[in-house]
Amino acid sequence: MDGRAIVQSVIEEIIRPGTQRVMESRYFSELREGKLSIRRLQGWAIQHYLHNKGILKAFALSMVKNAHDPDLYNHFAKQFLEEQTHPDLAKRFGLAIGLKEEDFAEATPIFECLIHTSRTIYNSVLGTPVQNRAAALASESIVCRYSEEFNTYLRENYGLGDHALEFFTVHMVADKEHTAQSADLIARHIKAPRDERLVRESAQYTVRIKLGKFEGIYQAYA
Repeated sequence: MDGRAIVQSVIEEIIRPGTQRVMESRYFSELREGKLSIRRLQGWAIQHYLHNKGILKAFALSMVKNAHDPDLYNHFAKQFLEEQTHPDLAKRFGLAIGLKEEDFAEATPIFECLIHTSRTIYNSVLGTPVQNRAAALASESIVCRYSEEFNTYLRENYGLGDHALEFFTVHMVADKEHTAQSADLIARHIKAPRDERLVRESAQYTVRIKLGKFEGIYQAYA
């Protein structure tokens, strides 16, 4: 099987159109117009902080699960190290727009964000390596794109600067590297038709989850 061709097909047919749908959601439409409320921006900060904490646990689980395979273990170990600061960067953004430490300490995931984190944990515990990394490829492609949007319009419409927006400036660059790493790992580990099916399914689920996540934040933090 041509793993690289399969990955490129998933990017073109699922991930890029899905990313565009996220960008067309009312959350990002209002961000570009400067009409998105501070409360809804705070909602993203709180929920993504919680999700990033879950991501760290997922990488730790993936390291343990794949300790027998140096290629996979090293991949997840590197991802874990690079993600360690990200919860605090999401929190820093939230603090800059009016949240307090206790808002993060007392927060729980809304339903749609719980689904996102649950799927991430599922991929680490029960998913195959290609299933896991297909979700990462889709998720990080979307994060990379929406970080550009946040970085541009939070400066333009909300007057925020570099310190508050470091989460987004980091992800504009880092997730390009991460998506390339995920794409390479997927291409090398696709061995059978079932692998291709799981890759496509995982990418599709991730797009749906991301769309639901932003709609959920929009409604929960009205």
